[in-house]
Amino acid sequence: MMLDPLYMMIVIVTLALSGGVSMMVKSRFNAGQQVRIRSGLTGADVAKAILADAGITDVKVLCHKGYLSDHYNPLNKTLNLSPEVFNGISASSAGVAAHEVGHAIQHAQGYFPMWLRSAIVPAANLGSQLGPWLVIIGIVLMSAGRALGHTMALVGVVLFAAATLFTLVTVPVEFNASARAKKILARLDIIQQGREYNTVSGVLFAAGLTYVAAAISSILQLLYWAYRAGLLGNRRD
Repeated sequence: MMLDPLYMMIVIVTLALSGGVSMMVKSRFNAGQQVRIRSGLTGADVAKAILADAGITDVKVLCHKGYLSDHYNPLNKTLNLSPEVFNGISASSAGVAAHEVGHAIQHAQGYFPMWLRSAIVPAANLGSQLGPWLVIIGIVLMSAGRALGHTMALVGVVLFAAATLFTLVTVPVEFNASARAKKILARLDIIQQGREYNTVSGVLFAAGLTYVAAAISSILQLLYWAYRAGLLGNRRD
């Protein structure tokens, strides 16, 4: 089945899409590192300033190994910034740091899409790993005339749909965090209007596209598995 021309086409399209977006993110981030912000704050300084402004005192700002490994962990309330962002005095560093603080603010305020995303993580992980295999096993059973096959394939599609839902919910969560970041950076005069603000916007927009690409990829795969399971086009072979 993995040699199915339709599946291979989906793989090629999604790899090209994700690869292109990844290159854009790295290009804009690297270019943004050359734009030194006049406030002179490092990414760590930016994160701490925004957390203080938001009245959040229980989130730790840490330096985390790995290029573009920046993330907010809601389980232990840590803001993990890559060395380039943690120590950087650039538009890229400020933008990424502020974006991650945006997630901390979402968490503190009970932002519903973020809560929903966290709630479906277990089902999404199970669906992405187990869903396709259940569809494949179901198709094999259907080919052998076993009635259980259709039910198993259907369960596989439903499980994979949970993974797709996760990618879809992630998109507004990420763009909302970026919108919060840009607004707060400007309000606190951490970045200036013009080149600094435009650079931050470009970096965060490109980063947001990675989640759009992931959602598109997951939707295409979901449609494929639904088609193979006989849920689209009455196909059950």
